[in-house]
Amino acid sequence: MDILKSLAWRYATKKFDTEFHLDTKNLQTLKEAFNLTATSYGLQPIKMVVVKDKALRTKLVPYSYGQQQVVDASHLLVICIQKDYTVRDIEAYFELVQQTRNIPEETLAPFKKNVVSIFSNKPAQDIQQASKFQAYLALGNLLTVCASLKIDSCPMEGFLPEKYDEILNLSDKNLQSVLLLPVGKRADDDYMATQKKVRKSLSETVIEL
Repeated sequence: MDILKSLAWRYATKKFDTEFHLDTKNLQTLKEAFNLTATSYGLQPIKMVVVKDKALRTKLVPYSYGQQQVVDASHLLVICIQKDYTVRDIEAYFELVQQTRNIPEETLAPFKKNVVSIFSNKPAQDIQQASKFQAYLALGNLLTVCASLKIDSCPMEGFLPEKYDEILNLSDKNLQSVLLLPVGKRADDDYMATQKKVRKSLSETVIEL
């Protein structure tokens, strides 16, 4: 039940404590939690950019619809997808599987051939859309981990990705920003911190067959 208490404690933080800085241990935990997120086929077509620099984040505020959480939080996590996901990326994944699990190449060959075939027949736009679904999985995972560690956060879709990509030079890294997650500590005067969580009843959201 402790995880339920933590999830009830969590809310989309509207105002962060600007003096709070996330410690190295907790930040490392968030990085590793992101890396451990489940993804389709285990391919991990997503990356996370951790932005600490306040001056850089200040430049992002106008392209975040003025949402100050971007700069006031301890860190800004930018969840990205690869702009181009190619067969070479799939081959690299299977090479990693082979090295990590010490599995003979011929054993992996049928599965690898199937995955390559699936991706080879998909338009690039469809692959990007599928990658975005993986980004949302990572966001949900990070929200839960933040709650369990009593780290405040605010999931955000409201920003201009093309401007973020430009300011953070993401295109040079073959990346496209998809989601934001400012993390830190809620300010004492954040009015939302004392508001009751509004949720439908379980009977309305869960169907048992």
